[in-house]
Amino acid sequence: MDLNELYAIGDVARRTGLSVSAVRYYADAGVVTPSASTPAGHRLYDVSAIARLELVRTLRELGAGLDEIRRVLVGEATLREVAATHLALLARQEARLRSRRAVLSTILRQDSTAEQVTLMHKLAGMSDEERDRLIDEFWTEVSTGWEPPERMVAWWRAARPELPEQPTAAQLEAWIALAEMVRDPEVRQSVRRELHEACTTGAGPLMASSPMLDSLEAATPIGQAAIDAARDGVPPDSPQGREIADRWMGWLTGIFATPDSPGMPDTPEFRLQTADHMLAGAEWDRTPPDPEGPLDRYMALVNAVNDVPPEQFPYEWLAEALRASVPSAR
Repeated sequence: MDLNELYAIGDVARRTGLSVSAVRYYADAGVVTPSASTPAGHRLYDVSAIARLELVRTLRELGAGLDEIRRVLVGEATLREVAATHLALLARQEARLRSRRAVLSTILRQDSTAEQVTLMHKLAGMSDEERDRLIDEFWTEVSTGWEPPERMVAWWRAARPELPEQPTAAQLEAWIALAEMVRDPEVRQSVRRELHEACTTGAGPLMASSPMLDSLEAATPIGQAAIDAARDGVPPDSPQGREIADRWMGWLTGIFATPDSPGMPDTPEFRLQTADHMLAGAEWDRTPPDPEGPLDRYMALVNAVNDVPPEQFPYEWLAEALRASVPSAR
């Protein structure tokens, strides 16, 4: 292309991919004016003007407005600044589209009423503070009317949904389902009854006692060490596996220790018995959760919102580590 040559508007349209009317529009709007004109008044454009029109077309396809384009062409704004502005705009548009998709998917799945659609749209658009408030209200009502241990209430409240800044449609769908669930008075009453029964009947009072909660908290780092070792492929019969087995038995034998009694003796037989209990725990852990149980459903939805798969306790790995720690059982 000759830098000094002037091109008629039809040639300019073909070179830029714009229509003739679009080239005229940008000239009349003062975005890219002709470089010259013929005696008959026909517009002519040089190479520089054609390059600017190509930039205009690109920016328009990216959603830039005429005012922004004018500022870029005259040097009042950089392409980087325009790109940053439009990237932020696209992020907001994407968030709205994900929210709409989540609501529409839920409508199709539930055959929702008009009132439910309005509610779902509101739930999908909640702020972080509004989501936290809704979850806090749920646990406040669940723990009202009886006296659960404060630490257990704190544990329950800690299991809460945390939507990222750019959630997926699946995360939004899970949040809508969770928000609808925790707003339901019947669900709140059902969870209250379930937790009250678990804490006040059978072995509940013992498990909810302060000494037992202390013991459960003390087991947390040992359990996490076992989880990490199993995940990292550490052999159960390795020195690290033996160390974790010893720590576990030290914790377990000390659960019922009193000033007058050292607790359960750490014997080879007790280690093997504990290994058998671990295998029974693995079988129990494989039992699918009750889809109708509100607590199971609550935790499943929280995990879905947070996009974090529930961390499985390595019962079988710990059972092998315990067996390996007993010489005669190898």
